[in-house]
Amino acid sequence: METPATLATLAEAASGPHPARLAVIGHPIAHSLSPRMQQPALDEAGIDARYIALEVAPGEVKAAFARMRELGFIGCNVTVPHKFDALEACDEVDDIARDLGAVNTVRFDPDAIRGTNTDGIGFERAVEEAFDFKLAGADVAIIGAGGGAGGAIAAHCARAGVSVLVLANRTLAKLSDLDRRLNSRGFEALTIALDDPDLAAVVGANQLIVNTTSLGLRPDDPSPLPADCLNGSHCVFDTIYKPTALLRDAGKAGAKCANGRLMLLHQGVAAFRFWFPDSDPEAAMRAGLDAASQP
Repeated sequence: METPATLATLAEAASGPHPARLAVIGHPIAHSLSPRMQQPALDEAGIDARYIALEVAPGEVKAAFARMRELGFIGCNVTVPHKFDALEACDEVDDIARDLGAVNTVRFDPDAIRGTNTDGIGFERAVEEAFDFKLAGADVAIIGAGGGAGGAIAAHCARAGVSVLVLANRTLAKLSDLDRRLNSRGFEALTIALDDPDLAAVVGANQLIVNTTSLGLRPDDPSPLPADCLNGSHCVFDTIYKPTALLRDAGKAGAKCANGRLMLLHQGVAAFRFWFPDSDPEAAMRAGLDAASQP
């Protein structure tokens, strides 16, 4: 896998016969499979551009956007921990990003930096494919809802018409803005801290449990949930696209399990279409992800 670029090396990546013109930014970013998925779609479409991983430190999102735009980039994806900063760094954001409270996809147009959020639709299509599960009317618990992806998925669940939405987070204060936004739309969610003694009962009562924390990025990370929260009636979706302690515990409990690879695919397809309207990149992206999973 190619070593991620930095702001210091970005000009070099953007030069030459096959220049970088799209990127995924994050911190850390070396683990990202987005380049392995997006590049085949660019190649199949005959677009002479590279899609790269770009390491951007916290506080540098605005500078990164300015530098990419200066170098002729078409756009970028945004992952943790930059989705909130990306919202503020855009000149314009669409109604979806504003409603979801974060930006994960950016397009550098001549007149403006425009942002959207494809996490919600990517998540919905992923759980439909993985579990044959419809969000409308469902009971859903989101673990780590105080982060950018968690907040976006929570807001999308409300838009999709879930019956019950539980927002769990280590720090309840980080849920206040999301809770306010949901309330302003007439939706009331239940918030709970991850150390609350009632966590197992509250989370365990839901059909779908979703992890949006970063626990699982490292092999030795613990599960964000105690094992007694899980049982065989659950569908458990981890937005991290590798084996995690949560999914191991869920599998032992007899739950249906899926990791974030499908969400990565479907949000990536929507992002590609934001950059290149009327394109059809899904087959090439699936093949890229399949190849990336091979030893």
